[in-house]
Amino acid sequence: MYAIITISIVAILILFLGAIRQTKFLLPVIFVGLIAAFVVNLLGWNQNIHYINEMYINDNFTIAFNGILIFSTLLVFMLVPLYYVSVKHTMEDTYALILFALIGGLIMTAFGNLVMLFLGIETLSLSLYLLAGSKKEDRYSNEAAMKYFLTGSIASGFMLFGIAFLYGACGSFNMGAIQTYVTQHQAAIPVMFTVGLILIAVGLIFKIGAVPFHFWVPDVYQGSPTLITTFMATVGKIAAFAAFFRFVNASFMSIDFLWKTPLVVIAIATILYGNLTALYQNNTKRMMAYSAIAHAGYMLIAIIAIKGNDAGVLLLYAVAYSVATITAFTVIMMVRRKTGSFSIKSFNGLAKQYPLAAFALTIAMLSLAGIPPLIGFSAKYNLFATAIAQGQLMLIIIAIIGSMISVYYYLRPVVAMYFRPTSNEEPLHPVSQYKMTILVFVILLLLASIVPGLIIHLI
Repeated sequence: MYAIITISIVAILILFLGAIRQTKFLLPVIFVGLIAAFVVNLLGWNQNIHYINEMYINDNFTIAFNGILIFSTLLVFMLVPLYYVSVKHTMEDTYALILFALIGGLIMTAFGNLVMLFLGIETLSLSLYLLAGSKKEDRYSNEAAMKYFLTGSIASGFMLFGIAFLYGACGSFNMGAIQTYVTQHQAAIPVMFTVGLILIAVGLIFKIGAVPFHFWVPDVYQGSPTLITTFMATVGKIAAFAAFFRFVNASFMSIDFLWKTPLVVIAIATILYGNLTALYQNNTKRMMAYSAIAHAGYMLIAIIAIKGNDAGVLLLYAVAYSVATITAFTVIMMVRRKTGSFSIKSFNGLAKQYPLAAFALTIAMLSLAGIPPLIGFSAKYNLFATAIAQGQLMLIIIAIIGSMISVYYYLRPVVAMYFRPTSNEEPLHPVSQYKMTILVFVILLLLASIVPGLIIHLI
C-alpha cells in the first residue's frame, strides 16, 4: 500500500515539475521515487496486512510481484534517455502515465475484492491505451491505441458483467466471502455464479493476451512506441497473470472442474498458435508479440497446475520473462535507431560491429527459448515439473513441442547477427549510448540465471 502511495506522489510531482518547466528533474525524481517505492514495498515482508476492509491484501505474494513490477518499470525508465533522445517537447505526461499504469498493476497483484480488481485493471488499461497512442504523429501508433481501446473496452464490459453476476449469486464482492459461498454450494453451483466466473475469466484472458482473445496483441505491440511496447509486454502482462493467479487461488480452487479443462484447452491453443505464427514473422516487434502470446500459454500452466504455496514457480517465470524481454527490446530499439527498420535483416552482421549488443540479444533469445543454463530454462523446467506432478502430462508435452518450435524463430536474429554479412559498414555512432544500459541488462540476466533457487523459494 505504501509503495502505491509513494508512486502516486511521484507521478503527481512529475506533472507539477512539467507544469513549471523543471524538466531536468523529471528522470532523477522518477528514479529516486521508484527506488524508494521498491524499498518501502520490501518493508512489508512477512506482515500479511489487510487494508480497507480486506480490499487490499499486502502479503508476500503481493510484495514479490510488486517488486518485479517496480523493478521492471525502473529498467524501462533506464531506456527513456535513449529512446526519446531526439524528442524536443517535454515528456512529463508520458512518464506520469507509465507511473499511473504501474499503480494499476500494483493494485492488481493485491486485490481482496472484485471492485479492487476492476479498479486496478482499469487504471492500468486506461493508461496503456493513452501510452499506445503517445506517438501522435504516427498513424500506426494511433491505430494501435484505437484497437487496444475498443477491444479492451469490450473485455472490461465482459468483466464488469461477470462481477455483477457473481455479486448476484454470492451477495458480496469480497474474495473471502466468495470462497465461503463456493465451499457451501460446490455440490450445486448456480448458473448465475458460473456465468459470472466465465465472464470474468474472459476479461482476464484478454488482458494476458491468450487465445482466443489474443488478436489485439500483434497490432498493438507493433504500432505502439517500442518503449511502451516493452512496458506493456512486461509490467502489463505480469500484473495480469498475478491477478489471474490470485483470483483463481483465492476462491475457486475447490471447483476446478468448472475452469481447469477450458484453461488447458486455451493454454494448448495459445502455445501452438503463438509459436507457429511467430515462425513466419520478419518484423522483430511482431515476432516478439507472438512470442508474448506463446509465453501467455506457458504462464497459464502455472494457474492450471499450481497451488497457492507454489506461486514461486510463477514468480521465477515472471522474472525470467521480464528481464529477457527488456534486454531483447533494448537491442531491437538500438538496431531500429541505426537502420530505421525492425526487420530481421537489419540485424545482419551486428556481432561484427557491436559484439556486446549481439551477445545481449543472444542470451535474451536463448533464455526466452528455455536453453540452459539461462534463467529461462530454470523457469520452464520448474513450471513443467510442477505441472507433471499435478498430472498435466499432455499439456506439458505440447508445451515442450512449442518450446522446440520457438528455438527456430528465436535463433533467426542470432543467425543474422553472427552469420550474415552487413550491408552497412558505417560506424554505429548511436550504439555507444546504449553500451552501459545493455551491459547492466546482460549482468542482470546472468545474475538471475545463477540464483533461480533463491527466487523460486521467496514465496
